[in-house]
Amino acid sequence: MTGKIGVVGAGTMGRGIAETCLAAGFNVVLLDATMELASKGYQGIEKSLDRGVQRGRITPEAKDEMLSRLTYSDNYDDLKDAGAVIEAVYEDMEVKKDVLTKISQAVGTDVLIGSNTSSLSITAMSESVENPARFMGIHFFNPVPVMKLVELIKGDKTSDATMDAARELCVKLGKTPATVNESPGFVVNRLLCPMLNEAAYLLMEGVASAEDIDTAMKLGANHPMGPLSLADLIGIDVLYAIMDTLHKDFGDDKYKPCPLLKEMIDKGHLGRKAGQGFFKY
Repeated sequence: MTGKIGVVGAGTMGRGIAETCLAAGFNVVLLDATMELASKGYQGIEKSLDRGVQRGRITPEAKDEMLSRLTYSDNYDDLKDAGAVIEAVYEDMEVKKDVLTKISQAVGTDVLIGSNTSSLSITAMSESVENPARFMGIHFFNPVPVMKLVELIKGDKTSDATMDAARELCVKLGKTPATVNESPGFVVNRLLCPMLNEAAYLLMEGVASAEDIDTAMKLGANHPMGPLSLADLIGIDVLYAIMDTLHKDFGDDKYKPCPLLKEMIDKGHLGRKAGQGFFKY
C-alpha cells in the first residue's frame, strides 16, 4: 500500500477519516462532487487542527505539516496513485454504487476500496466495483479522530488478503479493528440505533423530556452521553437511514423509524451539524 489514501465524501465522517489518516503520516486526497464541497471539507479539517493547537494536542508546526499532505478535489483521476480509497458519502445505496463505480475505474484493480457504510450491504455495493475481491466495509465511528473502533465487514466476494490489508491499515491509524460478518447494521448500530430510536419514541409519546431521558440513561445506565444527545451527534438523518435499512432488511416493526425523526429531518433539525436536533447547539 502506498503512502496516499483517498477519501471520497467531505462531510463529517470523511473529514474525520481524512484527519485520522493525516495524523498517521499518510498523504490524503479528499474528494467530493464539487470543488466547493471538497473545499469545505478541507476547511473543516483545518478548523479541527486549529482546535488541536489551541488545546495543546499538536504544535502549529505539526498542523502545517499535516495540511501540507492534504489536497482536495472533485476529479476522480486524482485518486489514481492512492494505495487505498475509503468511500464516505451519504448512506444511500444508489449514491454509493455510483461513487464506487467511479472509484474503481480511477484506481488500479488491486487497490483496496472500503465503504464507511453504517448499515448497507457490502455484497450489494460490491456489484459496482471492478474486482470486488478488493472491496469491503471499513466502518469508522464519529468523531473519527477520537473513537478507537473500526468495524471490518467482509462481503461475499471480499478476499482474505483484503481483510488482512484493512486490519493492517487500521493498526497504522491507531484503531482497533473488529471483524464482523455481513448483516444489516453490523454490530454496533444494530444494538445502538434501536435504543436511540426508542428514546425518540419516549419523547414523542410524552413519557419524559429530552433532558430527563438523557439524564436517566447517563445516571441509571452509566452511559457517558444520553441517547438523544448521541443521536444529535450521529445526525438525525443518519439515524433515520440506519433504522430504515434495518426495518426494510429484517421486515420487523421493532426497527420502524420513529415518526418524530422524519419530522425533524423535514424541519432541517439534523442535530449538531445543523445547530438544532433534540437540543440546540
